[in-house]
Amino acid sequence: MKRKLFVLKIVGIAILVTLAIALGFFAYFNLPGPAPSQNVGLGVTFSIPYAEGLGLDWKTTFIATLDDLGARKLRIPIYWNRAEKAQGTFDFSETDWMLDEAAKRGAEVILVVGQREPRWPECHIPDWVKQEGNDAFREARLTDFVGTAVTRYRDRKEVTVWQVENEPFVTFFGECPPLSREFFDQEIAYVKALDPSRPILITDSGEFSTWTAAASRGDIFGTTMYRKVYNPSQGYITYPIGPNYYRFKAALLNLFMGKSRFIVAELQAEPWAKGWVGDATVEEQYQTMNPSLLREYVDYARRVGFSEAYLWGVEWWYWLKETKGEPAVWDTARELFRAKN
Repeated sequence: MKRKLFVLKIVGIAILVTLAIALGFFAYFNLPGPAPSQNVGLGVTFSIPYAEGLGLDWKTTFIATLDDLGARKLRIPIYWNRAEKAQGTFDFSETDWMLDEAAKRGAEVILVVGQREPRWPECHIPDWVKQEGNDAFREARLTDFVGTAVTRYRDRKEVTVWQVENEPFVTFFGECPPLSREFFDQEIAYVKALDPSRPILITDSGEFSTWTAAASRGDIFGTTMYRKVYNPSQGYITYPIGPNYYRFKAALLNLFMGKSRFIVAELQAEPWAKGWVGDATVEEQYQTMNPSLLREYVDYARRVGFSEAYLWGVEWWYWLKETKGEPAVWDTARELFRAKN
C-alpha cells in the first residue's frame, strides 16, 4: 500500500511539474516580446494567377507594387504550369518582364522554383504531366524545368535567393502528390550545383512545425506567420502565441543546428475568408485583415526580429482599392513600406 501511494505521489508530482513547465512556456510565448526592430526589411510575395483570379491586370498591379507601394523586396514564383504548358516548350516571358521591372528599380528578388509554390492549389503541375500519372515521369520533367529556370536566371543580379518548393512538409494542405524526401533533397542539390553562388531558402509552417526538417536542408529558413484565421467548426481564431514563440524555435535551431538566417516568408496581410475572398463582403474580410491589423501584424513580425518579412496579400490590397473603392489597406501598407524602404 505504501509503495502504491509512493508511486501515485511521484506520478502526481511529475504531472504537476509538467503542467508548470507547460504553463511557463505558454506564459513566456505570450509575453509582448522585445521592442519592434526597425531593421526588419519588408517585402511582398507576388502571384500572377491570384491577381488574375481577382480580376486584376497583373502587370498594372505589379508596377503599382513597385512604384506606388514602394516594395523593393519581392518573392516571385515561377509557376511550372504557366512556364511549360507543353512538354519541352518553355515560356518565361512573365518572369522575364517582372525581373526587368524589378531590376530597373533596384529591387531584390527571391525566385521560387519547383512544383509546390505559393497560392492554391499549392502544387502547380502542368496538365500534360498530370495525364501521365507517373511519379518518375513527373520528377524527371520537374528536374528539367527547374534546371532550365535556374540556368536562365542565375546571371540576373536582382535574383538574390532561390527558394526550392514552398512549405514542402505541409503535406496536410494543398492538392499535391505525396512528398518524396529523397527527390526533394536531389532537387535542392541540383539547384545548388547549378548556382552555388546564391543561398537556398526552404520554408515551413510557423504554427504547426518544429522547423527541423526544412531548416536542415536550406541556407535560409522561412516561416509562415498567421495571427487570425477562420475555422468552419470554431469560427474566427486568434493564435494564442506571441513573438517569443518564433524566437524560441529559432534559438533552438541556432543552438543545435547552427542555423542563423531566418525570415518570415509569409506574413498574414490578407483575410482568411470562409471561401473565395472575392466572394466575401468587405465587412467579413475586415474581420481578419484591416488597416489596424496590418499595422499590428507588421509590429508583431518586427518583435520577432527576423531579418525580412514578406507580406502575403498585396494583390488583395490593390483589388480593394481599385475594385471596391477601399484604399485604406493599400495606403497603410504604403506608409509601412515607405517608412522602412
